[in-house]
Amino acid sequence: MTHTHSAPTVKQRLAAVRHLFDWLVIGHVMETNPAHSVRGPAHSRRRGKTPVLAPEEARQLLDRIPTDTLIGKRDRALIGLMTYTFARIGAATGMEIRGVYAQNRRLWVRLHEKGGKQVELPCHHSLEAYLDEYIDAAGLKDTPRAPLFQTIRRGAGRLSGNALPQANAYAMVQRQTIAAGITTAVCNHTFRATGITRTGQTYPVDLLRAAHRLAGPAIHALRPRDDRCRWQRLVDGRHQHHRDPAGQRQRLGAAVFQTAYPFL
Repeated sequence: MTHTHSAPTVKQRLAAVRHLFDWLVIGHVMETNPAHSVRGPAHSRRRGKTPVLAPEEARQLLDRIPTDTLIGKRDRALIGLMTYTFARIGAATGMEIRGVYAQNRRLWVRLHEKGGKQVELPCHHSLEAYLDEYIDAAGLKDTPRAPLFQTIRRGAGRLSGNALPQANAYAMVQRQTIAAGITTAVCNHTFRATGITRTGQTYPVDLLRAAHRLAGPAIHALRPRDDRCRWQRLVDGRHQHHRDPAGQRQRLGAAVFQTAYPFL
């Protein structure tokens, strides 16, 4: 297989085979997992392959999405959610209406990321406007357990009640980027990568610990409640540290959600 497929593809398929045999072992169909000792090809990368949008392209995409229809409002809210929150496409399309809620006079979102991790964070003011406009236009406030991003009934122009599949989200992203005149090749993961990359280029590492936790890797020095409070202090401009008497982190914290994305 290594002669016909790339190393990441081989490793992914080998992992699928291992999981299959693990399931058979758990069900007492087999005594051992014969694929457990099989090692895939070595592969590592220091630079990701996910395409990242330039600041001007990201702003251009959000501005060019037509919002005179319910489909346009849904598409803009989904793309904005992935960009502003670094959400994976699975976490975004798996959200329910109750995952968008008000707290401390601000709109928050609750994401269920891979590995069973639940992430709660406040919305950027632009994302807050995108979500409010979409939910109001769709009339979803009275159905808290319904999927937040749904497919559209053909010929009806209204939501179907079914969650938007990732394949449909990918097709939507391709359609909107072409319509916006963006030549960069994009995928569902592009917006998460764009948000993380641009934030990392704007702020020093010590201020981005909460952002790194949001993006995936665990920061064991912070409990979930402390991390949420840290985000709230960043939003409110009250991020301070006992080793920072000059208030540098406070000034940076006040600008995170306003200027971490200079294009947004």
